[in-house]
Amino acid sequence: MPVEVTQLVDDVMRQCPATIRVFLNHKMRCVGCPIACFHTVDDACREHGVDRAKFLADLRAVATKESASASTVEPELVTARWPAVP
Repeated sequence: MPVEVTQLVDDVMRQCPATIRVFLNHKMRCVGCPIACFHTVDDACREHGVDRAKFLADLRAVATKESASASTVEPELVTARWPAVP
């Protein structure tokens, strides 16, 4: 999932839960904040005084890692077994 500065904070955290740790590592207490559904990533960086470029790079690194691991998991193939007909 590509993360952009125009995305809402709440959307980023819901679509890619691993990004929650990035918010917390940058001392941004956006998790559970009622404003998260209105603030963009850019708004949150400005409000918290966080370097936008560094924060966005960290978000993208985690989001890329999560989407890559999710796409490499193969679903288990289940074969149907029917009872033998007498």
